[in-house]
Amino acid sequence: MDHQSTLSTFRSYRRILLKLSGEALQWDGDYGIDVVFLQKLAEKIIALRKRDMQIVIVIGGGNIFRGVSGAAKGLDRSSADTMGMLATVMNGIALGDAIEKLGQPVRIASAIEMPKVAEQFIRRRALKHLSLGRIVIAVAGTGNPYFTTDSAAVLRALELHCDCVVKGTKVDGVYDQDPAKHPDAVRYESISLADTLAQNLRVMDQSAIALAKDEKLPIFVSNIDDIDRLGTEDMIGTCVYP
Repeated sequence: MDHQSTLSTFRSYRRILLKLSGEALQWDGDYGIDVVFLQKLAEKIIALRKRDMQIVIVIGGGNIFRGVSGAAKGLDRSSADTMGMLATVMNGIALGDAIEKLGQPVRIASAIEMPKVAEQFIRRRALKHLSLGRIVIAVAGTGNPYFTTDSAAVLRALELHCDCVVKGTKVDGVYDQDPAKHPDAVRYESISLADTLAQNLRVMDQSAIALAKDEKLPIFVSNIDDIDRLGTEDMIGTCVYP
């Protein structure tokens, strides 16, 4: 597929699901949330809203607790994953607060019922929020153990009729090997979902990619510092197309 035509299609998308890792919020720190970077991230998200993009955000919890690593250290996997889901709620509250301080309405919708902290994720309610110009931050993953926030991101994108998933990372796209370990790694401008699965490129976890492939959901992978360029001529990243 021609890259320029693919990129032009991605630029036209107006309802996106932004997938952020929990580690992104810690930025250069070892743990927790970098408040300075959080403010910067909120400003970038506001820039997208000012271009009339409707935004759903799914965020991980790895800066606080990772369910898989907890299970590896002896915790029951279901218990560890529940702890990881609660970590995503904390991150969602922090990001929502930073965005709201800039004047943008936000609704935090949790897959786990906790009415004093967030509203329950209900698909039609979330769609209504988007139609009213609010940003929806979907937290607590899918609400079930053994499913990552990557899978939650694809699920919510499909439920809420998003045009694509945008994955914000610390690199500027998809590479044929880890660029942090291999200086000769080559970045793809465009690649199909089928090829990412076949080559095990770990754009997202395999279950999430498989679901996106089955449902023909595009993914755009970009450096988190460049997400405010989405939809512009300066858009930088890798288009992962169905």
